[in-house]
Amino acid sequence: MKYIAAKKMILPVKYEIDIFGSTHMMNIYRGCDHGCIYCDSRSECYQGGRPEGDFGIVHAKENALFLIDRELQNRRKANAPEMVVGTGSMSDPYNSFEKEYELTRGALKLFDKYKCGVGVITKSALISRDAALFASISKHSPVNIGITITTADAKISKKIEPNVSNPAERFEAVRKLADAGVFCGVHMNPLLPFITDTEENIRSIVENAAENNANYVLCYGFGMTLRKGNREYYYENLDKEWPGLKEKYMKNYGSAYVCNSENAKMLAEFFKNECEKHGLLHRIKDINAAWKKEKPKQKKLFEFE
Repeated sequence: MKYIAAKKMILPVKYEIDIFGSTHMMNIYRGCDHGCIYCDSRSECYQGGRPEGDFGIVHAKENALFLIDRELQNRRKANAPEMVVGTGSMSDPYNSFEKEYELTRGALKLFDKYKCGVGVITKSALISRDAALFASISKHSPVNIGITITTADAKISKKIEPNVSNPAERFEAVRKLADAGVFCGVHMNPLLPFITDTEENIRSIVENAAENNANYVLCYGFGMTLRKGNREYYYENLDKEWPGLKEKYMKNYGSAYVCNSENAKMLAEFFKNECEKHGLLHRIKDINAAWKKEKPKQKKLFEFE
């Protein structure tokens, strides 16, 4: 793993991100070694002129935990409003190096110390290692763990996300977090047209999520995104695993950024019905309302009603 300089670790969210529902964002790592063929973070617009292929090399921010500690101390001194830090938007906080370096774990300890909430999105079962920490944070602040599972089929998963924990391991991680009392669910995106955009796949994911005590399943678009950088990488891998499918994408979507499934409306209704059948939250506003539920305020001494 390589290191890169950083001046600040925790940045305010400047626009509404319903997926995370966070007030601030943090990325301890840059780049990702999961190798997902569909990753939007591989897009050229996010790479800032870095060399092509650099995204697959994991970098850690120098002095990350020192910077986080200092920033949280300063917020406490300034009596700043409560914050909820989201991580996992651009690079997975539980990449293969996290097991050894524990930078994400170190950040969670600081969030617990300074009473900060946290929202995490990951494809790694390693997150269950920190179940007790998330449970501790949830006693004083909002916590939401979203584990991305795009397919319940281990063979397809190996083709489209080769270095990720297999689906069964990720569902087991959901159960371990739920057993610890942590609010958690499954993120089903992306749905890859002609590969994973089927009723069978959606049913399997929802059923497994329910069986493992997830609070929700989220699908915020019934398709995928493709733009310069990740489009070329995606097509290259389609040629390896599904010869001829690239041409179908080119014909159907051209240079479009959003590539919805041909059956998007039907799948959206099917997804909704499956979630409701199993008692799972599935709308973003309901999920955010549930995990950010306000704690009851403690009455002041000698306060009379």
